[in-house]
Amino acid sequence: MLSDELDIPRVTIRRILPRLKQPGSWFLLHDNARRHTKRFLAQHGVTELSHPPYSLDLSPPDFFLFPKLTVALKGKRFADITHIQAVVTRELKAVPVEEFSRSFDVLYTRSQRCIVYDGDYFEGL
Repeated sequence: MLSDELDIPRVTIRRILPRLKQPGSWFLLHDNARRHTKRFLAQHGVTELSHPPYSLDLSPPDFFLFPKLTVALKGKRFADITHIQAVVTRELKAVPVEEFSRSFDVLYTRSQRCIVYDGDYFEGL
């Protein structure tokens, strides 16, 4: 169930679950996970970080990955879904690890701004 819900391979879930034995050792920021998934994660000691649902301001894919993909794929034509998957995979692998790390710093800054604006919309950074 968790593998399907989070779209993570079962082998990865099996590797992660034993590490969840220490309550509060894992934190999860998500948008609108299903109730049974939330309950399952809570039972395994994962602390849920709450934020406004569907908040584009606090969604790294929306403020970090999707803009990169939009620029890279703009104006291109694809023969089929396999071609799209190959190009998107190539583009994502080309993003340096440091940029992914920086996206968490940006997420923190955006979270602080969201607190200041009491969850209301604010312009990007």
